[in-house]
Amino acid sequence: MNFNQQLADYVGQVEAGIDRFLPPADERPTRLHTAMRYAMQGGGKRLRPVMALATAELFGAPADDALPAAMALECIHTYSLVHDDLPCMDDDDLRRGRATTHKAFDEATALLAGDALLTHAFVLLTVNYANRPAMAHALCRELAAAAGSRRLIGGQMEDLLAEKRTDVTAGDLDLIHLNKTAAMIEASLVMGGIVGGAETSTLDALRRIGRHLGLTFQIVDDILDATADTATLGKTAGKDAEADKTTYVKLHGIDTARRLADEQTAKAVRALAALPGDTAFLTALARKLTERKS
Repeated sequence: MNFNQQLADYVGQVEAGIDRFLPPADERPTRLHTAMRYAMQGGGKRLRPVMALATAELFGAPADDALPAAMALECIHTYSLVHDDLPCMDDDDLRRGRATTHKAFDEATALLAGDALLTHAFVLLTVNYANRPAMAHALCRELAAAAGSRRLIGGQMEDLLAEKRTDVTAGDLDLIHLNKTAAMIEASLVMGGIVGGAETSTLDALRRIGRHLGLTFQIVDDILDATADTATLGKTAGKDAEADKTTYVKLHGIDTARRLADEQTAKAVRALAALPGDTAFLTALARKLTERKS
């Protein structure tokens, strides 16, 4: 199976998993469950759950075994986007090529849908891995740490505090995105490794790879915000400049930002090559991150 076929297969599993693992839209409160499904079923790259599935398979676990963990990751990622789009945060009307959740419903429903997705992630882990309590504990610990005040949410806070500042350093910017962006990409690889039974040293290597890929993803995101159009991105282009956010493009310029993205990718690819097993898919996925257009 070539890369594109494998990617499509993983994405198909994720899309089916979203329908399978979310509460039905006709279950009360129907407005809340409909909003949760709206947010989750809006398409997107599905990068994080795909990474989890692929990593689990790398270490010998069937992808279906990792699917609840992959869904938990996508629940957390989607909740963060729903909240990030709210007027009190980035105030955006467009996500994944359609109306953001608070525009399609209302602000209160979007807030609660995000809360519910955050909570549901841990229901998925505790229920679906209940017969393997050590694994359930490890997965919950990894995801909670990645999504908490020291990582994802903390990075979001630092990002807001950095707006309109003129003294943000390259180190400050890396700190923001090693947490806001890279934390969940790290968790995706590590959680896939946990399901696959990877050793501690290998999980540490997966974490380092996730840090490199997280920075790659964010740097390319900053480049696309400055160079692509809204139709291509599926979200409002030029928002970073409008908010006067410190980005890799603002701090380094587009050419240097591209070089930095290539450097981070190269580090991730070298680290992947040192892992056991066939890492061809993950290596190709890593390289694709620097080439993406949306």
